[in-house]
Amino acid sequence: MVLLNGIESILPIVLIIVLGYILSYKKWLDESASEIFSRIVVKISLPCLMFYTVIENLERNQLSHMIFGLIAAFLSILITYLIANMLVILLKFDRKKAGLFSAIFAFSNTIFVGLPVNQALFGNKAVPYVLLYYVANTTLFWTIGLYNIRKDVEDPNGDFSMYQALKKIFSAPLLGYIVGIIFILLGIKTPQFLVDTAKYIGQLTTPLSMIFIGMSIYMTDLKDFKLDKNVLFLLIGRIIIAPIITILVLHLFKLNILMEKVFVIQSALPVMTQIAIVAHAYKSDQKYPSIMIAATNLLSLVVVPIYMYIISNIF
Repeated sequence: MVLLNGIESILPIVLIIVLGYILSYKKWLDESASEIFSRIVVKISLPCLMFYTVIENLERNQLSHMIFGLIAAFLSILITYLIANMLVILLKFDRKKAGLFSAIFAFSNTIFVGLPVNQALFGNKAVPYVLLYYVANTTLFWTIGLYNIRKDVEDPNGDFSMYQALKKIFSAPLLGYIVGIIFILLGIKTPQFLVDTAKYIGQLTTPLSMIFIGMSIYMTDLKDFKLDKNVLFLLIGRIIIAPIITILVLHLFKLNILMEKVFVIQSALPVMTQIAIVAHAYKSDQKYPSIMIAATNLLSLVVVPIYMYIISNIF
């Protein structure tokens, strides 16, 4: 029953992804439209959604336990990343792709896929916990993840800017979240027209994100997908090892059950989209992460309902 409910919850998401694919196939949407959708989500609709969800679903006495949740998220992702580094050495993978391998293995698409999936499965109350995992995922990617991807192709210390890394971490969605937390801590009463505006704009996030994913799948040539040793271990890492590590780490903490469920789903999601962008920017192998992003997005349609079933029996 739980498995069927999980499938039913993500079917609307699947249909919107298919719509994005069809619109790209019909040439209604192109790569420039994909970038516009991405900017609208990241810089406008998602910050509004974060602000609205925080002020509507959190209270001051709930904030303390979220610190432990953030620690758990950081710990689970970091352990997964270290395991990926060990596999590169033990299995003698191409060291020139070690940074890419570890990033694909450890970092998931916590916003464009994670947000709508968790909303569909658990409702709006899951959104603050989605962002907690997003903060850990984003911070680690734009620090150790970026450092090691650059190390694949160049001297990572050459022009590394902590300011640029902090700009990536303190993104618009996180700032929307922080503003919401400040409003709660200070007891500020938000005018209803601002709440409603944030709500309506925030509701754009899920459909735009899913159309973006459909467009991305269409633009990736899956003919180049080959199930070699590297790809096999990456799929195992994304789908099996990362969620198992998360479940084990969560047993060390006494967290909100909904937070624990959200973290497990977040850890099993497709590859982080920004990995392909960074690979392209630093002249690494862009096709490698792009294919893994498309493949894991397709696999997530099966994986998410399975993990929904698993966590209903664990937590």
